[in-house]
Amino acid sequence: MSAQRQTTGGKQDVQKTERQKGLHLVELIVVLVILAILAALLIPALTGYIDKANYEKVIASTRQVVMAAQTDTSEAYANIEGGKFTVLTLSKDSTPKLGDVVKLAEVGTVDDKGTITYKNGITDVTVTITDNGHVSKVTVTQNGFKCTYDENTSTVTNPLYKSGNYAVEKVAAAAGTGK
Repeated sequence: MSAQRQTTGGKQDVQKTERQKGLHLVELIVVLVILAILAALLIPALTGYIDKANYEKVIASTRQVVMAAQTDTSEAYANIEGGKFTVLTLSKDSTPKLGDVVKLAEVGTVDDKGTITYKNGITDVTVTITDNGHVSKVTVTQNGFKCTYDENTSTVTNPLYKSGNYAVEKVAAAAGTGK
């Protein structure tokens, strides 16, 4: 029986084992095509998550500025005689100062001359305060996105993303920057 196996089936067994040592080119191509299809299905979903994370990042920075501005404004409002602010947009010369708000919100630093240096990709911050000491509007520009907080409702039409009173829009590239 063993002699018969060697002469008839032995040759076929050897051919099968030699053939199955590795993947054939066709099998390898099929595996790569399947992986490419899976990647093509996942990439749009992942970019959606990345965009949402960028929107949430600029909203978080704006919330920090709103809280810091309201804290600083409440303190300044308590010290004003007559109990009224004039409606103002914060600057380095206003009371409270924009630099104080930026430092308190931890979105930038202020040197001895009052020059504000923003961090974490923030390029601009504006804060508007009503005459009764409420922060009514805040805008923060960060990494190509501008988030607007409006005390009543967002004034941004067609935002990319909205969360409560916060609306995110894409900042148009400045002319001549090449971006």
